[in-house]
Amino acid sequence: MLYLSLALLLLAFLFFWQSNRQRSEAGLPGGRVIYTDTRGWNKLEKPLFYAALGLTGKPDYLVEQNGKIIPVEVKSGRAPEAPYDSHIYQLASYCLLVEKTYGKRPPYGIIHYEGKNFSVEYTHELEQSLLELIVEMKRDGMKREIARSHEQASRCKRCGFRSVCDQSLAR
Repeated sequence: MLYLSLALLLLAFLFFWQSNRQRSEAGLPGGRVIYTDTRGWNKLEKPLFYAALGLTGKPDYLVEQNGKIIPVEVKSGRAPEAPYDSHIYQLASYCLLVEKTYGKRPPYGIIHYEGKNFSVEYTHELEQSLLELIVEMKRDGMKREIARSHEQASRCKRCGFRSVCDQSLAR
């Protein structure tokens, strides 16, 4: 009976260790995962939606930690020195969606790159900047022509609109 108890204890320890390792590799903070869009855990969750802005999004994870909900966005590839602005705004939009959906304002969100996490504080300044960006995007969406917003030929090569774009850098 002693050997069986020790074997079960060792097995429980191994499962706990493996679980913590996987959580860490995914960039998840401690807490309970309440939403996931990774297809690896359960059924796909429905997107978060905020009708007033027509904003929809599916964060990779939402983790409930001490009554707070933390969005986590997982990016493939190596970590940059600092998170890209587009990734910060994507995470900020998830923070806004969490606040409007769950009635709880996240204090921060996490962007996880290969081997590195960035904690991004969800400040009122970031929220205001996000709202201004959304208004600008909606305004641009109504224009007939929009100027290219980058100088990187590699981005143009991967763009689905390059065949009809008169500003393409990838000719």
